[in-house]
Amino acid sequence: MRPPVVRARSVGAAMTVDDRPVRVGLVVGDNLDLAVRADELAVDSLWTGGHVASRNPSPEVMMSLARLSAVTNRVRLGTSVLLLPLYPPAIIAKQVADLDRATGGRLMLGVGVGGEYPQEFRACQVPLTERGRRLDEAIGLLRRLWTGQEISHDGRYYPMRDVRVHPAPAQAAGPPILVAGRTEPAMRRAAVLGDGWMPYLYSPRRYAASVATIRAVADEAGRDLRQFDWCAFIFVNVDKDGSRARQEAARSLGGTYDQDVRPLIDRVAAVGTPDEVTRRLRDFVAAGARHLLFMPVAGTGDPGAVTRILLEEILPDAF
Repeated sequence: MRPPVVRARSVGAAMTVDDRPVRVGLVVGDNLDLAVRADELAVDSLWTGGHVASRNPSPEVMMSLARLSAVTNRVRLGTSVLLLPLYPPAIIAKQVADLDRATGGRLMLGVGVGGEYPQEFRACQVPLTERGRRLDEAIGLLRRLWTGQEISHDGRYYPMRDVRVHPAPAQAAGPPILVAGRTEPAMRRAAVLGDGWMPYLYSPRRYAASVATIRAVADEAGRDLRQFDWCAFIFVNVDKDGSRARQEAARSLGGTYDQDVRPLIDRVAAVGTPDEVTRRLRDFVAAGARHLLFMPVAGTGDPGAVTRILLEEILPDAF
């Protein structure tokens, strides 16, 4: 059984839709000062990503997760995302079990296939074309390793005999595994293997379509999604000058993805004035999202100011 949802201290009481809480997450990366402050704010979860060998400098995700675990006490912690095909599953199983125990069962594991930086796969000596199949096998293997019992596994990529990874995580079934991605194979993976869905660079319309697809696949597979975590990773920038908010967000995302995102910014992010951002977030909730993960993209602006406006001015009255 999964642990109960950690309710937001001031936001969560008002943030219910169809009797289901809308939870608030912040992507803080390696910003430990923000993580410490957020542990006392109206947020439910903190998230960090990272790469092994990306085009832009970045931390490694498991090291970043460990740093967050050391400076927080209440908030849940997740990876957004761990490119699981790059790692031996037994190493990840051990690291996650240790951190879950150290945090009292506060971990969530967002996983994805990656591929936008092929050099990472070359560096880790993992064929790029195998990443989806490796992820599928690794998800089930992690759960078996997290039982703390001795197991044998005859999979194609990670065969092992008489292996016991213990002690087990604090969470009895292991941390929930949330599947990230943007494609139909990722949706099917979430529906069949995952504990949640976490797409990014999605519009509310596309999010609603993905919800319908995942529900259909889960029905076909006989899966019950009542405890499924419907996450949405949302890039956000807010300013009283809506045009400036869009320009700063487009500049930030354009640098990250090395492309001009200005024509797409209103579709794939929540940007603009406070009223515009509020309407956008309501659209995501109406589309089925119940766990909103916010990534401030302030460009040359102040991401701390974006976070403050979001938490203090927008979210308390948004839902």
